[in-house]
Amino acid sequence: MESAEVIEIIRDAVYVLILISAPLMIVALVVGLIIALVQALTQIQEATLTFVPKVLAMLLVLILTLPFMIDQLTALNNRLFERIVHIE
Repeated sequence: MESAEVIEIIRDAVYVLILISAPLMIVALVVGLIIALVQALTQIQEATLTFVPKVLAMLLVLILTLPFMIDQLTALNNRLFERIVHIE
């Protein structure tokens, strides 16, 4: 296996990682910003107030996007297995 192939595999894996983690990160960012805005407007400065809504929102998004995530990881796994078969 040459270094170009290794770089291509790593690039593919990082792309899939970003693709499947993006929905959760975006939801956490948006919910965090909304809660921070509400806290600033109401002057309630409680650090633990952001955790419960973030966790609930991320759990909902995880449930909704889990089939997509599994499909992406399965496709990556299949591509890696095909490379192994072609090497031998």
